[in-house]
Amino acid sequence: MSQMRDILLGKNPAELKEAALQAGLPAYAGKQIAGWLYDRRVKSFDEMTNISKVGRERLKEEFDLGVVPPSACQVSTDGTKKYLFPAGKSDAVEAVMIPDDDRKTLCVSSQAGCRMGCKFCMTGRQGFHGNLPVSMILSQFIAIEEAPDLTNAVFMGMGEPLDNYDNVMKAIEVLTSDWGFGWSPKRITLSTIGVLPNLKRYLDSTKCHVAVSLHNPFPDERASIMPVQKAWPLSDVVGLLREYDFTGQRRVSFEYIMFAGLNDTKRHADALIRLLKGLECRVNLIRFHKIPDAPFETSPRLVMENFRDRLSNHGITCTIRASRGEDIMAACGMLAGEHRKEQEIT
Repeated sequence: MSQMRDILLGKNPAELKEAALQAGLPAYAGKQIAGWLYDRRVKSFDEMTNISKVGRERLKEEFDLGVVPPSACQVSTDGTKKYLFPAGKSDAVEAVMIPDDDRKTLCVSSQAGCRMGCKFCMTGRQGFHGNLPVSMILSQFIAIEEAPDLTNAVFMGMGEPLDNYDNVMKAIEVLTSDWGFGWSPKRITLSTIGVLPNLKRYLDSTKCHVAVSLHNPFPDERASIMPVQKAWPLSDVVGLLREYDFTGQRRVSFEYIMFAGLNDTKRHADALIRLLKGLECRVNLIRFHKIPDAPFETSPRLVMENFRDRLSNHGITCTIRASRGEDIMAACGMLAGEHRKEQEIT
């Protein structure tokens, strides 16, 4: 994912000041560029009208703005939109915009493919094809039709965000800084399968929410579908989370995809209750979105409701997440996987 010219999108004010000077512009032009990039969220240098035409031409010669438009968009009957973004020669990544009353949440990708190898994940089955640079992460916020109206973001798309720590944290800095988007950290959630060293760094350096992909409370059963369990056991992840305060502004939640007959029994619910006892958290139960050639089936609705009620009766806040966009291959990686197949054929 190398670039011929240096990219401006993702740079902080100090870096943009240096870029302005490099292009022969006055130092204060760095602040002007920041305003255009992050406040106005422009898609071309020509829109930077308080910079002279000569200055804009110099910037074009030295730099690439870095905003990459989507190459395709699918729209669900429920209003969910899946955008496809090119990412390198044959790769693509997805961003999903989910409308809900007055909220518009963007589900953001951080990698092309993924190296974590979860058995139920379409992205994981594609292998790892590279980390997205900060500009590619931010393009997902800027280049879509709903950009001005976005209210929330979840780093829950393709890839493991904490496996691309530096670029994800640069993106979060842009999103939450006064000189950037100016978002409250409460508007951002990062989802992880539990990359422990970087999870601690994330918790220490930001007030954004965290969601942990759990999916099975028994170590051996979890390891059979999530190889990360062997490197960073779930018990260690929960132990780390217990060191932090989630009673105030920041939340921790646990994502739990329900697989029929595999993790949806009373035995699993009781083990989950024991694991999370005393931790201020929420458990989100998720229907499994079927993917090709996968042996898993989603749990029946009644089974999910009984599982939810058992957790709730033991003091754990538990909800069943509404499924969105199933008619547009909403499972992460489906559309990107089809794109990669087409590129390999051609």
